[in-house]
Amino acid sequence: QVQLQESGGGSVQAGGSLRLSCQASGSANFMAWFRQAPGKEREGVGCLRQDNGLIYYEDPVKGRFTISQDSAKNTVYLQMTNLKPEDTAMYYCAATESASKISDGGRLYCNPIPQKFDDWGPGTQVTVSS
Repeated sequence: QVQLQESGGGSVQAGGSLRLSCQASGSANFMAWFRQAPGKEREGVGCLRQDNGLIYYEDPVKGRFTISQDSAKNTVYLQMTNLKPEDTAMYYCAATESASKISDGGRLYCNPIPQKFDDWGPGTQVTVSS
């Protein structure tokens, strides 16, 4: 089991940027970011597969959000740029040793399906105003 703690959330205007951090107590093969807006289901943002370094992004954030990691610090980051009001949500990081895969261009990426992740952080709020 991995303990996770997110940080870096806040309030920004549309077009702004934020960087979220997820500090983990240990390593896990699959690390992902999710978000949940009020009244909506939790949805995947992106997923990092440690064993091959591939990172998968969901369409709404592709080209605007970037996942990176500092392995020495057991920290995964979510750099968010060109933020939109519809990005407003509670953001969570999650970890698992075994996740669903999704094929794209002949490569197998980690598929950020919430039900497949075991360990979760408490979340950090991101609010984007227009």
